[in-house]
Amino acid sequence: MRLLSTLILLCVTSFTHAERLKDITSVEGVRNNQLFGYGLVIGLNGTGDNTAFTEQSFASMLSQFGITLPEGVQTNSDNVAAVSLTATLPAFSKPGQNIDVTVSSIGNSSSLRGGTLLLSTLKGADGEVYAIAQGNLVVGGLGVQGADGSRLSVNIPTVGRIPNGASVERVVPNSFNRGDTLTFNLNRPDFTTAKHVADRINNLLGPNIAQTLDATSIRVSAPRDPSQRVSFLSILENLEVELGQERAKIVINSRTGTIIIGQNVTVTPAAVTHGSLTVTIKENPEIGQPNALAGGETILAPRTEITVDEDSGHMFLFNPGASLNDIVRAVNQVGAAPGDVMAILEGLKQAGALNADLVVI
Repeated sequence: MRLLSTLILLCVTSFTHAERLKDITSVEGVRNNQLFGYGLVIGLNGTGDNTAFTEQSFASMLSQFGITLPEGVQTNSDNVAAVSLTATLPAFSKPGQNIDVTVSSIGNSSSLRGGTLLLSTLKGADGEVYAIAQGNLVVGGLGVQGADGSRLSVNIPTVGRIPNGASVERVVPNSFNRGDTLTFNLNRPDFTTAKHVADRINNLLGPNIAQTLDATSIRVSAPRDPSQRVSFLSILENLEVELGQERAKIVINSRTGTIIIGQNVTVTPAAVTHGSLTVTIKENPEIGQPNALAGGETILAPRTEITVDEDSGHMFLFNPGASLNDIVRAVNQVGAAPGDVMAILEGLKQAGALNADLVVI
């Protein structure tokens, strides 16, 4: 029996387990915000870009310091690169705090190693400036090129980071201190889990304190005073709640051949046959040599050998209510390869014999 090494089994028994509320939910209105910007990186060792927008941006930057280039004159500097800036602004960030910035080349720069980002603004989706970035880049990649055109690249040298490279300048408003309620949103919607959350809170604080709105949201009555609300939320987010069992699901990664089978996966009665067909093609060219006095030419004659090897097919039967272990044992006994297992599972799903969601990523 050949073990199917690429089949990862999540054999989860039927026991329930509890998780903290803070690990399975988020508070409505309390979220991160994405920031975006544009800037120039200078100080590169000849690895900058030569695009038109970089030249225009560099000339605009010089004009802010009273330096005006004559019309038609270009700097042609290889030490400057145009970059895009991205950052994540955490909830409740205050002016003066620092956040990390990711810097990515948008021109034909070959490397940002050793560069320094000039003062640049980071804007939110509303177009307002929320942070200002500047600093030296940390680039994990390496790229070198020889005179003959050969090159070596390790990781990605055109993307870098500036730890704590942006200073927050504006507070993002949120609804945390508004109204008489807080709403918890489950990371994975589930009616059973939502009911368990509401029941757990009501058992602790009293009836009707928490109400389920749908499979995702649980609304909880909360004090209006900010300090009391923080203490209130601190108590709630550390409550342990029993999770509802997930839907029966099988996830197939078609690129890596990884198959993950969750709990509660069963099949109805079904017979599956498995066979393999191997076609081997070999090229064995033969050289034709004329006789010594024949005056002919040496020729190369192609000779192809094709062999077909068809193994005897395998068939196995799934009985009613077959479990995850039954499925795995059966496919392992026939020595199925990952691609064959995918085909078997897809066939069972199409036949209506697989009681699970089949997800291909």
